Amino acid sequence: ENSLQKTSTCSSVNPSGVFVSPYALNLSSFTKLIKRLQEKHPGFSRDEIVEAVQEVRKINKGVLSGLAISSIEEKTSAIL
Repeated sequence: ENSLQKTSTCSSVNPSGVFVSPYALNLSSFTKLIKRLQEKHPGFSRDEIVEAVQEVRKINKGVLSGLAISSIEEKTSAIL
């Protein structure tokens, strides 16, 4: 028996045969958010921007889901 066929269905393979992690979309959105914030605030390092996003998350009861990316961007900019 092939044990790979018994793995969780949470992850998937896209039509081109590339494995897609269930977290890939969230990571992609986060990466885009950080990129936009770096362009908007070139004087801050990536680490400083990530810390500010983490602060927004902390203020929002530990989660960012449910907030629009533009809202996260605005709140993070206010912290920076």
